[in-house]
Amino acid sequence: MATIATTPVEETKKAPLFLTPQAIAKVREIMATQDPIPAGLRIGVVGGGCSGFQYSMAFENQGGMMDKVFSFDDLKVFVDATSLMYLNGCTVDYVETLEAAGFKFENPQVKSTCGCGSSFNV
Repeated sequence: MATIATTPVEETKKAPLFLTPQAIAKVREIMATQDPIPAGLRIGVVGGGCSGFQYSMAFENQGGMMDKVFSFDDLKVFVDATSLMYLNGCTVDYVETLEAAGFKFENPQVKSTCGCGSSFNV
């Protein structure tokens, strides 16, 4: 029986979170109005709100030493190591309705949210 030597294939890491095309477009639109234009977007989870945690988004000029950097259509997204475990499987979308417009987080890890929907518990 002959064995065939195979070359190891480098695995491409899948980002633990996903940004929809609408979210990416809106972030780029807002970034273009900043002076100077930021290097990317920071997405995180911080303590607070009615249910214990809330999402945070801010522009970033450079990542920190403990950050993971993901690229979505050349948009750099910085996530700190602690937030990463809460954002695994999360989808960030930008939604416009007659009542409101804003970024919407859909996170499969969330066990409950507050009445206003701005904070969550895992």
